[in-house]
Amino acid sequence: MRFVKNGCHKCVRGYPVLLLIAGSCCFAQKDSGPRGGPPSAGGPFPALSIYEQFIFGQASNVFQEVDSVTGSISGQSGSGLGPTFNGNSCAMCHSQPAIGGSSPGLSSPQKSVPNPQVALANLNGATNTVPSFVTAQGPVREARFVSGPNGPDGGVHGLYTIAGRSDAPGCTLAQPNFAEQLQNNNVIFRIPTPTFGLGLVENTPDATLQANLAANQSLKAQLGISGALNTSGNDGTVTRFGWKAQNKSLLIFSGEAYNVEIGVSNEAFPNERSAVSGCVFNPTPEDFTNIQTPAVSFGLVTTTSSDITNFAIFMRLSAPPAPAPATASTQDGLTQFNNVGCVLCHSSSLTTAASIYTGMSAVTYHPYSDFAIHHMGSGLSDGVTQGAAGPDQFRTAPLWGVGQRLFFLHDGRTSDLMDAIQAHSSQGSEANAVIAKFNALTPTEKQDLLNFLRSL
Repeated sequence: MRFVKNGCHKCVRGYPVLLLIAGSCCFAQKDSGPRGGPPSAGGPFPALSIYEQFIFGQASNVFQEVDSVTGSISGQSGSGLGPTFNGNSCAMCHSQPAIGGSSPGLSSPQKSVPNPQVALANLNGATNTVPSFVTAQGPVREARFVSGPNGPDGGVHGLYTIAGRSDAPGCTLAQPNFAEQLQNNNVIFRIPTPTFGLGLVENTPDATLQANLAANQSLKAQLGISGALNTSGNDGTVTRFGWKAQNKSLLIFSGEAYNVEIGVSNEAFPNERSAVSGCVFNPTPEDFTNIQTPAVSFGLVTTTSSDITNFAIFMRLSAPPAPAPATASTQDGLTQFNNVGCVLCHSSSLTTAASIYTGMSAVTYHPYSDFAIHHMGSGLSDGVTQGAAGPDQFRTAPLWGVGQRLFFLHDGRTSDLMDAIQAHSSQGSEANAVIAKFNALTPTEKQDLLNFLRSL
């Protein structure tokens, strides 16, 4: 140990962990931040056939397509943007650390990318004002109102409108009054969820998820952990995508996001949002399966298919994030992760069913999630109900890839893993006992657990 001004400093596994406060030494663990090096994900599932990998690449191109209102602006060949929107491309929001990931940001070790929603406000002549909760250094966000004029709301209210854009002549649709709604504490936020490896998740049998949730019941009960699987109100099967596991499939997930985030009507969500007079410029659905152009309809599946089908293909065939090589610290961190009970919700392994895609049958993968919804307490409650998920219930966030993620929790409120861990504890949270056990770890054990998470 060496003494420094106003404190003492000791290195544990390479990290400074001792500080002097009020005359005594106390330990302070540090999230090392997003892991450097090349992206740990973004490519196709490695066992796919050459043709399947080619199709993945073509679908990735569609995922990166930029939309304008009518497709008439150079570099923005997609059509259907608006009348309200949060982004103009799937890849605009899903880009960290590679296309398909989560929100970009200035703290990325791979690249410095300011929040693209800032520049989007006035792109192509649009007359939007950037809301106060959208900042250059902050995460990409969508905004939901908890309540509406006639009761509960919960829906997404587009940040921007196409009013003023050169390809939307005559549209005068105003933005929502976010300042007023913020003053009324009526706005909650969501950030993009990563899409890597989701074909494995989609092809995990309901029975596997149910058995996984039922496992270790006595230990879970001792720690106050219960949880439930969100289900479809139509067929009763397990839904698993989205912050509250509200979407059944990657196609539904894609269709909803295309309609809500970019404003493009499609075959899954065929009705235009905010279709006010003077702001509708295309027939519906704006995204469709190409059955009208013979030269295209007999081409590749990616050129024949709708955009949302391509989005689903891209996610379905993508590889899961690869962890960093293990070290003594991360191996101990895994031990502590298991010992304190994190693994009881962040399940380390699940196995897929038989798959039509090459090499994706009976694959055991490591998402660190049970894909169930859990009560996370008053501190994380957002007041919104989706499916069977109530105001304080959220799907267990998969931790694979967290080592290169920039923002955490459903609203992106922190970039620090320690803050995210502590936010799991509040009145009514199923994680309270687990966080208490985490807080009882030694400083070295806490640091090792943080290092383990950043290795994923």
